[in-house]
Order: sequence, then C-alpha cells, then structure tokens
Amino acid sequence: MAALILFGGGGDLAMRMLLPSLYFLDHDGLLPDGLKIIGAARSSETAEEYVAKVHKAVKARAEADGGWDETTWSRMAARLDYLAVDATDPESLKALKARAGDGETTSFLAVSPSLYGRIVTAMKTAGLAEKNCRIVLEKPVGRDLESFLEIDDAVAHAFDERQVFRIDHYLGKETVQNLIALRFGNTIFEPLWNNLTVDHVQITVGETVGVGDRWPYYDEYGALRDMLQNHMLQLLCLVAMEPPSDLDPDSVRNEKVKVLRSLRPITPEEAERVTVRGQYVAGTSEGKPAKGYDEERGQPSDTETFVAIRADIDNWRWAGVPFFMRTGKRLPEKRTEIVIQFKPVPHSIFDHGDRGAIEANRLVIELQPEEDISLSVMNKKPGLDQRMQLQPIRMSLSWGVNGKDAAPPRRRIAYERLLLDAMSGDSTLFVRRDEAEQAWKWVDEVADAWSGANFKPLDYVAGSWGPEAADLLLSRTGRKWNTHDE
Repeated sequence: MAALILFGGGGDLAMRMLLPSLYFLDHDGLLPDGLKIIGAARSSETAEEYVAKVHKAVKARAEADGGWDETTWSRMAARLDYLAVDATDPESLKALKARAGDGETTSFLAVSPSLYGRIVTAMKTAGLAEKNCRIVLEKPVGRDLESFLEIDDAVAHAFDERQVFRIDHYLGKETVQNLIALRFGNTIFEPLWNNLTVDHVQITVGETVGVGDRWPYYDEYGALRDMLQNHMLQLLCLVAMEPPSDLDPDSVRNEKVKVLRSLRPITPEEAERVTVRGQYVAGTSEGKPAKGYDEERGQPSDTETFVAIRADIDNWRWAGVPFFMRTGKRLPEKRTEIVIQFKPVPHSIFDHGDRGAIEANRLVIELQPEEDISLSVMNKKPGLDQRMQLQPIRMSLSWGVNGKDAAPPRRRIAYERLLLDAMSGDSTLFVRRDEAEQAWKWVDEVADAWSGANFKPLDYVAGSWGPEAADLLLSRTGRKWNTHDE
C-alpha cells in the first residue's frame, strides 16, 4: 500500500495547495487505490482534529472551484491520518515509518528549506529513504550556489538522484506543458523558433501584492533569488531549449541544462546596462493606498522587490536574440506571460496612402490570470476600409474539446500534475541537480555584479511597472514591453 507523507502537513502550503489538489485528484479517480495521506508536523493535535482542519480548508477551495462533493470527501477522509513528529529526530520518525508501512512512500517537504538537511538525515536513519521511497523538495533550495550544494549534498547522501523531485509549481501549469507541444508538435512554429525570425523574447511575472509580513524571508532572498532563479529561468529554458530526442525525463532536462550553460555571464561592468533593481515605495495598488517596502519592514533595506534583466544565450539558435525578464511586487497587474516577438517583414508593400503600417507578429503565452495562447497577425479591416490591423487569433488551448460553446474545464491546480508525477516516479517536470546548480551559478554572478558595482535598488511607486530604467532596458534597443493597454 502506497503512502504520501506531508511534512508541514498543517502549514499554509499544505492547506492551501497540496490537500485541495489531492481532493480534486481523488474526485477524478486519479489517486492510487489504498493510498494513505499522512500529515506530519510538530503540532500535538489528534488525527480527528487534523482531519477537521483539512475538511475546512479543502471545502472552501472546492466550493470556490466548482463544487463540493461529500462522496469524494468521505473517500479522502478515510485516507487521511496525522502524526505529531519532530522531523529532525530519527526516533520520532520511526513511528511515522511504521504508520506509512513498507509500500512505496513519497515524502513532500512543505517546510523551511533550512531544515531539509537535518530532516533527510533523520529520514535515512528511520527507514524513510529506502529504494521504494521518493522525496519532493519545495523551492527555494538554498539562497546561493554554496548553500544549495550544502543542502543538496545532504539530500544526495540519503537519496539517489532518481528519487529526488525538486518542485517548481510553474512547470505544472497547463500552458507551460502546452509550450512543449506547441514547439515540438507543430511544423508551423518550430522552423520559425530561432534568430532568423524571432526579434526578442519577453518573460513577465507581475504581482500586485506587497511583501507584507513575509519580509523576514524576502529580505534574505529578494526578487532575484525568490523568482528569477527558479520560475523565470525554467520558463526561459522551455522557450529556448533544443528539441529533445524524446520525452524521457533526462532527454528534456539535458536540453534545459545546455541553455543554462549558454547564458552569457553578467559582469559588474555590464550590470547597469543589462539589469535593473527596484524597490517599491508608497503608492496606490488595486485602488488602495499601499505602503513602501521600507515601511512594511520597519527600517531601510537594499533588498530588491523588482528585477529586470536582459539575458543573452550564446548558441547558434539564439545568437543576437535578447531575452528580457522582469518580475516584481506591487505591479499594476497579476500577470505571468511569455511573449515571442517576431521580426517585421523585410519589405512592406502597404506603407503608402492610408493603409496603415505593418506590425510584426507576436505570440503571447499567458500563464496567469488566464492560461491561454494567442498569435497576433496582420489583417485587413473588414469592409471598404483599406487599413491594416494587428489582430490576435485566440487559440484557446486551455479550453476543452467539446466544442466552442462548451464551458471551459476547471483549471487544475499546478500541484495536481506534479503530485501525480512524483508519486509515479516521472521526473520530467522537476528540476535536476545540475539544472539547479547552473541556475544558481548564473544568479550568483548577477548578485556579485550588483555587489561589485555597488548597484542599489531604484525606487518605483507601488502600482507602477517598476523603475523607468526597466523601460529604458528595452527602449535603448528600439523595443518596448508588451502591455495590455495598447
């Protein structure tokens, strides 16, 4: 009988994401028969109290996402168990091992990464790192290459690499998985996916929320380590990688590593030209007054809450094509998107009279708030008007296959896909050790360049798209960020 152990089973991640994901998987009949789900945490509550807490959290999410089903809950509640443990103590974990049994066991560490090393060491002693065991690590693992290696060496001492699943929930999103199908399953896109036809690529991850009471964590990591090192570089890899020979997990991840190794280092001399650091000050966010980061923290800080970077990939496919990435807190929109900006036609036959100007094609891959893909193409306006217009073709890849009038299916939580894959041993959508190493190596070079150039964050008003320097990052090359108000 298989078991899924949730370390930190009573915490925010488990209650908000993991347990609702398991409920929806159970509703759809996708969980293995007999799977036990064991919450493990320091809290001394009983199993009945824990199940009641899970019920409250899962029901609220299920009702918000399309409906609550008592039959599903009854089935899931029968799977649930709870054990109060000290996860760093092997003796305490032996009771957890006995509760999990001798079948396949997947352990999800939804706890502070600073505890990973001690926990996996205790797991090995307690028999929770045997050959039929897997472990899922939530990001961020470390705050630089040195601390990552220290933690991951402890993990490697307890588990073989094939048993380790480093999770990045962005990779579980439907549209991210569709990106692989879009590129490598369609002859109309892959031949154009290179420096002959692509002008540049933009990756934006915008958040409207501030740091708030998370500032102790954020002050240590900042936007560079919190978002760019994992989420954004993973998206860059999927856009830029070469076609893998097949969809074997290592085939896909080998190609991602090649991209990371091809990233041009950012030196202190170039930091000001190709990077922007920002920190939000008081302003208006979503129609309400918003404090600045220093006010939330209670004292001044040099931590960046916004980062924009031009990345260059030095290989044959992408030579000369800049990849622009930006992410930040207190931006105008909650938006995650990838923009493939194609080059204009070499000569326009329409640039005379009142026909209007030709604009270059653009492929926009949205991850949130919607998950969709649209392609903008030039088109003549309907009727007697001779002017041209850039018109999006909405592919609606996040919709079902039941016809254009059918309601879209429920958007799955990204963790649903990833939990299923981890329990079945499919590591395609997880981060391999050498991937994480290369990502940290490049991000450390950026951080060192900032330090070497004494590069302080620039102010930007809450509710804006970051410092003016972020617009200059593109405008000095004759480009501009994709916006939805054009």
